[in-house]
Amino acid sequence: MSITLDGHNLTIEKVVKVARENESIAIDPEAVKRIQKCRDLLEDKIKNKEIMYGVNTGIGELSEVVLTQEQVEKYQKYLIYSHAAGYGKPMPVDVVRAGILSRINCHCHGHSGLRLLVVETLKEMLNNGVTPVVCEKGSVGACGDLSPMAQMALVPMGEGEAFYKGQRLPGKEAMEKAGIPTIVYEARDGLATINGANLIAGLGALEIYDAARWIKNAEIVAAMTLEVLNANMIAYDERLHKVRGYPGAVESSENIRRITEGSELLKQKGKKIQDCYSLRSTPQVMGSARDALKWARYMLEIELNGAADNPTFFPDEDLVLTGANFQGTPMAFALELLGMVITTVCVLSERRMNRLMNPHLSMGLPAFLTKGAGMFSGLMLSQYTAGALVCENRILCHPAATGSIPAAADQEDFVSMGMTTALKTKDIIDNAQAVLGIEFMAGAQAIDLRKPIQPSQGIQAAFDVIRKYVDRLEEDRPLFDDINKLKEVVESNEILEAVEKAVGPLK
Repeated sequence: MSITLDGHNLTIEKVVKVARENESIAIDPEAVKRIQKCRDLLEDKIKNKEIMYGVNTGIGELSEVVLTQEQVEKYQKYLIYSHAAGYGKPMPVDVVRAGILSRINCHCHGHSGLRLLVVETLKEMLNNGVTPVVCEKGSVGACGDLSPMAQMALVPMGEGEAFYKGQRLPGKEAMEKAGIPTIVYEARDGLATINGANLIAGLGALEIYDAARWIKNAEIVAAMTLEVLNANMIAYDERLHKVRGYPGAVESSENIRRITEGSELLKQKGKKIQDCYSLRSTPQVMGSARDALKWARYMLEIELNGAADNPTFFPDEDLVLTGANFQGTPMAFALELLGMVITTVCVLSERRMNRLMNPHLSMGLPAFLTKGAGMFSGLMLSQYTAGALVCENRILCHPAATGSIPAAADQEDFVSMGMTTALKTKDIIDNAQAVLGIEFMAGAQAIDLRKPIQPSQGIQAAFDVIRKYVDRLEEDRPLFDDINKLKEVVESNEILEAVEKAVGPLK
């Protein structure tokens, strides 16, 4: 069943369906009418020789240069050529697909001025699996993601490169194999195809989807460590969190209570009156991450459903307005915050790892979770790895969104650097999956060491998944394979799915 785009109904989940699950798309008939009506307005203005930015003028500092009619016909091609100036390895296929989807939905508003043919061609590329090869780096996140979007725009022309059915091919060959006719850009078409921060939007949408599931995994692994350390669960009482009022803390504490319900490990004697902050503050910290994620989702879904063009055409008013709706700052701020909160939750995980390793803090567990401490080092070095990843994430949290470097002879004298933010947030999430994998490995080892005392049903479900991939550590062995495997398991959400099957969907 295809997803119909109308400019207003694109959600994070729909982006994932199209970008990762190859769901097909259709354009709403009313959106088709709006696109055509806007194009008609543009062509009337061209015939009347009205001056319009990026249509019959240059762009940026060259916007005062008025083009001849003959130049207008060629300009869009040269615009795409000149702007395809990126660097680095190709962006993942799902990111490029998400960016194209975002751009198509922008066009559905009927404010872009391009021909319907261009939109239909982009739609057919998505539906038939033609994904342009787009370098990761080169966008400053203002005037849109011009450099990567220009690489994307080469393929409809039959130029550039594209991935098709697992092969990296010349753009023309990929389009031919998919049965999609190539096009020649006419007035406005090229600029309208690239003039938005849509790759930031696509990548950001995927990051928000992944982060939402990561936070649930973080709550599961926190619950596992709470059980094996016999934590005082008074700190998770619903009344504490409701009286303060933050909705994320209420949700997080509820999830952890549900996951740990029925745990025999939590019924042992010897609890502390008050646990350390890394055990006791989990709902407040993870809850803050949840609340921040809601705001980030709010901002990204505005972008996914907005009209981001310059100029912007208003057919009903016979009006053309120039502005800066391509500016990536709203998403940059949201994704900076997302990276910061994920890193902060990783700090909690590493601090809990420290308590699991330290026999003075681990409520009777053996040093470094090995029965042969001295001869064996157990999981000692896994905490080092977690610490290294947390350190790297802290560095990656340094904001790019405050780092404007002027461009285009100072015509574009403030830029968002939103793509840099999005790329480093992607790295933060990747590291964060590994941090949780390390704590899951330690938590499972601690459960084995606590036997025959039984964990909760939810944690038993998580434990069973972990033991499918990583064996109990009886004596020292290289751990890098175990850590890498569990990172992939966390990322796949297999543990999350098993726990939700055992205790019901988490908030």
